[in-house]
Amino acid sequence: MMPSLDLLRSLSDEHVLGALIDHQRLTRTELADVTGISKPTVSESVRRLVAAGLVIDTGERTTGRGRSGSYFALSPALPGALVVDIAPDAVTVESVDVRGRVHARTQRLLTAPTRPATVRRALKAAASEAVSVTVTGGTPTPSLAVVSAADPVDRVTGRLVHLPDSPFLIGEFDPVGELSGFVSGEVVVDNDVNWAARAEAGGGDFAYLHLGAGLGCAVVADGVVLRGHGGLAGEIAHVMTRDRRGRAVTFTEFFAAVGLRRADSAAVDVEALIARANAGGRAGAAFRASLGAAIAGALTAVIALADPGEVVVGGEWGSDPVVLEAARTALGAAPRTVALRAPACTHEAALVGARTQATAMLRRDLLATLR
Repeated sequence: MMPSLDLLRSLSDEHVLGALIDHQRLTRTELADVTGISKPTVSESVRRLVAAGLVIDTGERTTGRGRSGSYFALSPALPGALVVDIAPDAVTVESVDVRGRVHARTQRLLTAPTRPATVRRALKAAASEAVSVTVTGGTPTPSLAVVSAADPVDRVTGRLVHLPDSPFLIGEFDPVGELSGFVSGEVVVDNDVNWAARAEAGGGDFAYLHLGAGLGCAVVADGVVLRGHGGLAGEIAHVMTRDRRGRAVTFTEFFAAVGLRRADSAAVDVEALIARANAGGRAGAAFRASLGAAIAGALTAVIALADPGEVVVGGEWGSDPVVLEAARTALGAAPRTVALRAPACTHEAALVGARTQATAMLRRDLLATLR
């Protein structure tokens, strides 16, 4: 059965639009070269896309010998997305376009542990500012939002879930409901460690261990982050390991036992931990050995159940070279072991992962308008 004319036109339009997403501007001739579609067919696609308001003639022309050509580009009126990072120290909101370019970035500082009302005020203030810049500054109006949160996330509702010994949010919080007035469409919420894992290049099978003020783990199988039935997969803080005396404790209890929790919080004291891990003498060596054993004990459970090809160790103190080497040494003595490495994405990894997802969703929605 031969494809219909409408289907062929739709496919041509998708290829042309996809090329203009990937390139800042192109002429009809360049579009034909990039897509492999004939120039007459490209010209018809461009005409339809301009009429639909998806593409514009920039008014720029080629220079040099021969007949000049017009440059075409995506319409600046295309919808964008809000990318939100709810972290222990701040709420950050970005306005991004379909290419992933950041047009506005706003932030409100927090002090952990905090309450839902505090986060709500910070989120609404930052989102209002980002949308205000979007409306007045000629940047994309947000149609969707992607949220990274430093707390467990219910897979069905997108609500932040309070678990025992939470180092950050004390209570439950609903980012989907709070952002519904700022975007016209979908709001996707996931844990920050899952987004950081997605920021790692490539697919495959690996685990992403986050060691910072909070403790987290993401399990990636065939390039897909496993979220579990309720979205709580990877909550490694309550996995059993051992303390410096060899007694069984949860991973988070280890830091309480060695006096490395912040006052009135389950958060790890990052600065004090790094200082002790890098200390010299017998005390420093003994602490590194007990810390490495605690990390290895938690990872042993992950390795036994998930069978990752490697473990990426990130976070404020997890990627410290001394800590990473202590974990390697301890894990090397385990019955089953895998390679440990520092993350490839080291700056705002969760935000990078969420921004990549937002860009993919914008592209998906844009191409869907042609079908």
